[in-house]
Amino acid sequence: MGQEAICKIRLGRKVVEGKALLESQEMIFRGTDLRLKIPFSDVSAIEANDGWLRLTYSDGTAAFELGSHAAKWAEKIRNPKSLIEKLGVKAGMRVSVLAIDDPGFRRDLANRTDDVIESRVAKGSDLIFLGVEQDGTLDKLGQLSRSLKPNGALWVVYPKGQKHITEGGVLAAGKRAGLVDVKVASFSPTHTALKFVIPVGRRQPA
Repeated sequence: MGQEAICKIRLGRKVVEGKALLESQEMIFRGTDLRLKIPFSDVSAIEANDGWLRLTYSDGTAAFELGSHAAKWAEKIRNPKSLIEKLGVKAGMRVSVLAIDDPGFRRDLANRTDDVIESRVAKGSDLIFLGVEQDGTLDKLGQLSRSLKPNGALWVVYPKGQKHITEGGVLAAGKRAGLVDVKVASFSPTHTALKFVIPVGRRQPA
């Protein structure tokens, strides 16, 4: 979802090596004998110096030895990107939206660009957002990608934690459509978004 780093974590007198993951709403650490999840909503203080990122939360203070990443991660925790920013929506872009019923997303989208097409796909779209609740809908990816600009992107938004539609299934459908996956983002507490683009070698001039 976000960024990751192999590092040490210090909890009191205990020091453990493992992997830290910076997600959109939480910090996760996975070590051989330690699993830790710190929601940013629970963080009361953030400090970065000497290559260490220190997060004070309800259970105490966790210090992550991140080197040059410490200050950058601290800044991202203090000033997280909005969903629209994470999805790469810029002013003036042509955006097509299919089967996504999220009032907050649609409001923020309309505030970012005036060129939003609902319930159909516009030729020359910079971005296409496709809501998928069943595997069968994934068969549309190849057809939809033909409406993208050469450097455009198609985001597939699908539910988290479901057996009938999985990340593996979405990735496979994108591959069958001749697309390349380049990014994953948390769209909402219940949905994930996967970004696909046309391979560079197959892009035709606009």
